[in-house]
Amino acid sequence: MSGVAYETIRSEVSDGVLTITLNRPAVYNALTPQMSRELEDALKAARRDANIRVVVVTGAGTAFCSGQDLKMAHELMPEGQPPALGDLLRQHYNSLILAMRRLDKPIIASVNGVAAGAGMSLALACDLRIASDRASFVQSFVKIGLVPDCGSLYALPRIVGLAKALELCLLGERIDAHEALRLGLVSRLVPADELPTAASELAARLAAGARLALGLTKRGLSRALETDLDGMLEQEALLQEVAGRSADFREGVSAFKEKRPARFSGA
Repeated sequence: MSGVAYETIRSEVSDGVLTITLNRPAVYNALTPQMSRELEDALKAARRDANIRVVVVTGAGTAFCSGQDLKMAHELMPEGQPPALGDLLRQHYNSLILAMRRLDKPIIASVNGVAAGAGMSLALACDLRIASDRASFVQSFVKIGLVPDCGSLYALPRIVGLAKALELCLLGERIDAHEALRLGLVSRLVPADELPTAASELAARLAAGARLALGLTKRGLSRALETDLDGMLEQEALLQEVAGRSADFREGVSAFKEKRPARFSGA
């Protein structure tokens, strides 16, 4: 995959980890339809490649992602007509968020700087978020008269609760990395110069894990808040039936009995 020529992102595979770098640093990695298509293409390739076990998303330069590129507004409003933003989301962004949530491999957001608007949505769509102490988050939509999109209205209240989600979205106030950690928006906070190493170590830990179990766990948790207890117990049983047939389960039991680290093959 590292040989794929993208214009707005970089992709590199090493030791089972695909690192995707949003690569428009001059505009703080602002999102465009092209970037969304390239991200989705990289994720589809990761789904097909059994050698890729974890995905890391980060940004080039000083920002993670500043949100939708507003310089494209004139293209969306020909001759001053109202833009069809709903169509823009349906055609270029919604499928990206779905691809992230449906990928049966963990996705880590390595948030190196500001994650604003749809850039924050992108981070929220990842499974784990590790942040630099220089990172910040802002639901900036309200500042330009828009509604949070790219999955923020779905993910944010599930992560921080409805009351805090309302506050963040209605006021559009920026929060720093320490506040993000306190709220549970990020799971780990490290000094800026240690972020790449910390993200790589976290990715390596996941890559060494039981791939099938990780994917099934992600699938189950994605449904947990929309399912009642009876339904979730049955879902657990179905997922566990699949996991129990794997070679990784047999290896895990053997490693436990032999008091050694498990060597998961992903089978």
